[in-house]
Order: sequence, then C-alpha cells, then structure tokens
Amino acid sequence: MIYRYFPDLSDKQRKQFRLLGDLYPYWNHQINVVSRKDIGQLYLHHVLHALGIAKFTGFVPGTRILDVGTGGGFPGIPLAILFPEVQFHLVDSIRKKIKVVREVAAAVELDNVEADHIRAEQLDDKYDFVVSRAVTRLAEFYPWVRNKFLKKDRNALPNGTLYLKGGDLREEIAEARLQAEIHPLSAYFTEDFFSTKHIVYIPA
Repeated sequence: MIYRYFPDLSDKQRKQFRLLGDLYPYWNHQINVVSRKDIGQLYLHHVLHALGIAKFTGFVPGTRILDVGTGGGFPGIPLAILFPEVQFHLVDSIRKKIKVVREVAAAVELDNVEADHIRAEQLDDKYDFVVSRAVTRLAEFYPWVRNKFLKKDRNALPNGTLYLKGGDLREEIAEARLQAEIHPLSAYFTEDFFSTKHIVYIPA
C-alpha cells in the first residue's frame, strides 16, 4: 500500500517502513499507543494517514518540524522516514509514549528524530511547520503552537500548521477563528478510510 502511493522510495526507506509492521505490535503489547482493535490496520489507519501530509506538500532539506501530541510517533515517524534530510521533534505529555517513539526511531535507524516528554507550550524552539493528528479541537490546540514558528519561509508552502483530522471541520475552524484551508485526503488516496479525512492547513 505504501509502495503504491510512494513508488520512488529507496531500499532503506522500504526496509524502514516494513519494520514498522513488527515494531508497533511488539511495543503496543507493552505500552498501548495504538488502539488494540486498530493495530491490524497499522499501515492504512496510521502510516498512510500520516503520509497524507507528504501528498499535500514536500519539505526541503533542513526544514524543522514539530509533531505535537505524537503518541506513538504519528505523523512524525512515517514523515521522518520519507524525509531523511528534514529534522523532526516529536513531543508528547505522556512519558511512556515517548519511550515507544525513541525505541521505534532507534530500531529503524532514524537519525533525524528527537523525541521529548514535554508539552508543546513549554517549548522555546521555533519551527517551520507544526504537524499533529486530531489531538484536540483546534480552538484548544492552536494557542499551544501559535508562537512556535520561524519567521522566514524556506519551503514553497509558507510556514504553518498541518493538522490531520476527520469529519466536518467548518464549525471547528469557525470556533477557533482561524484562517484555514481544508484539503481532503480522498484527493490523494482511494481507500474508503480517507473519505472523511482531511488536512487542515493554517498559515503561521
């Protein structure tokens, strides 16, 4: 499934994606980071979902990306495999989830991933992009990250937030009073799972 949508992967990247299929069930048995009933759909519901961001936009080498509320490493780990010259900082408020992220990143030999047990609002660093996956409503989420962006754009897409979420998002965006774009993942992936899934892009 991954190879079909991303046919130009290197041999190393193909191996890294294959390894996720063993690593996540192993770690999930010890520390629940993916719904137990969902682990059998790891590649569709988690890996490919994360890579929807890469269908929407690419990142030039040296780009700095913050993954807020990463959980077990989504969307950060799949994106870090796909963009080995981009720096990813994965954070979560739950320490045991960061342990899984670090173990998975080490096992697939990702040297472009840093993972920390910290809340986003406690960070002082600045990034080109913030990515996240349905952590909470945008009205609550965006204040955590609104001051986390570098001023200078280095990518074709201006710096901002790329938020993966499903359902009808118009009310949620209006509630948060954000200037945001909604991009359906069904434009990139044919599986039924993506029929209600979107990327919300919020310029910095």
